[in-house]
Amino acid sequence: MPVDTAPISPTTPPSAAPSRRTGRWIEEWRPEDTEFWEETGRPIARRNLWWSVFAEHLGFSVWLIWSVSSALLLAQGFDFSAQQLFVLVAVPNLVGSLLRVPYTFAVGLFGGRNWTMVSAGLLLVPTVGFAIAVANTATPYWVFVVIAATAGFGGGNFASSMANINFFFPSSEKGAALGLNAAGGNIGVSIIQLLLPVIVGGAGIFGLVKASESGTHLARAGWVYAALAVVATLAAWRFMDNLGTASVKPREQLQVVREPHTWILSVLYIGTFGSFIGYSAAMPLLIKLNFWVPDPAPLGTGIYFAYYAFLGALVGSVTRPLGGWLADRLGGSRVTLAAFAGILVFTLGILWTLGRLTPNPGADPAVASDNQGWFPLFLGFFLLLFAATGIGNGSVYKMIPSIWRAQALESTTAGTPERDAAVLDSNRKASASLGIIGAAGAVGGFLIPLAFSAPWVDSPLSATKGAFWVFLAYYAVCAVATYAVYLRRTQAKTAIVTV
Repeated sequence: MPVDTAPISPTTPPSAAPSRRTGRWIEEWRPEDTEFWEETGRPIARRNLWWSVFAEHLGFSVWLIWSVSSALLLAQGFDFSAQQLFVLVAVPNLVGSLLRVPYTFAVGLFGGRNWTMVSAGLLLVPTVGFAIAVANTATPYWVFVVIAATAGFGGGNFASSMANINFFFPSSEKGAALGLNAAGGNIGVSIIQLLLPVIVGGAGIFGLVKASESGTHLARAGWVYAALAVVATLAAWRFMDNLGTASVKPREQLQVVREPHTWILSVLYIGTFGSFIGYSAAMPLLIKLNFWVPDPAPLGTGIYFAYYAFLGALVGSVTRPLGGWLADRLGGSRVTLAAFAGILVFTLGILWTLGRLTPNPGADPAVASDNQGWFPLFLGFFLLLFAATGIGNGSVYKMIPSIWRAQALESTTAGTPERDAAVLDSNRKASASLGIIGAAGAVGGFLIPLAFSAPWVDSPLSATKGAFWVFLAYYAVCAVATYAVYLRRTQAKTAIVTV
């Protein structure tokens, strides 16, 4: 049976608990107190973590539902151009990034449990809308864009989930906890890309599951995920808790936008998470445009995207907790710099592979057949790139609370009430900055598919190569910034805290 409230401190009379609280509120929460954490805090925190993972996982799946379904719309009977499909992939990422800031503050205003219920329930809008729209081939393109935009609700879930879990765990375990929470959500991208083609009958799984003989039925995916949204809402109501200590005042917390660290870390997170979510969204279409054509029916020629598109998001999700774990032990800045070094190398590998491909603007089976010989290298470099972005995601998110906590410790004396208050305030600042930095990172998920679409470039392959050169330059800037701000010992003390 879930615990309604943690025990009230013996020195605090029961009447001191705020009377406005009803339902599942915990008014006393001291994760940095070892005795409290071992005896009371850890099991409650872990229970909230696992159900947060479930809700966030579902949010990511809905957020990226268009990444794979857009590649199946033509088979469903819709006549959209490659540029239009990339826009459908990109729009949810833009909306999701914009929602991350208000979603972050919603945890402090309404409670983590309460907002998880609301945010999970909101997923009914994009899922039911998706099911209705794809069932009718007369649905106009602008309606698809609007419905795709509402899928951004799922992207906002990440920010509120991370802000909530940040309050539950002590600083020594934040990297691993936030990494697990994020990975559980991130892997929703891989799951939707793997299972959606199977659910809708568009493809099997490496011969283990056969494609539907009756054709593609995209509406099925919408109804399945609508049902899961109801399950997530009920699970949050039954098993999660609100923390009274997580209350925030948005106006005060928005002061983190004045901190240089907030914007430096935003730049880094665009490079890691923006790459992860952007490449996850675009990868199915990249494979389809360069390595596969639908002729001759029914199997087509070349590499079918549905068999491989999920692998990138899977690798990036699995390596994210590893990045948090390494950051807890080695320092987030060191791990982040190593991650960007890997991202640079693997991006160069992808560019080298793309240079060997033949442009395929006419969907020629002969070209697809020639290009598929280079697919193993293309996929291999891409999976290594995803692994590096996943590690970077975990390490950057470890850096965020570490920076605020380090500044609190430097400005106060150990064992004083001022120290306790400063540490609590550092948690609030960290949660606020998680939302802003997370929002900035998600913008990368919008820009990357748009860069690949590049309607001003005649050849899709040329647009893809040009986009990767731009990304390469950005990664170099991120690597330099990580070293200059967080690793060089010649900086001011507050700028070179070990994070």
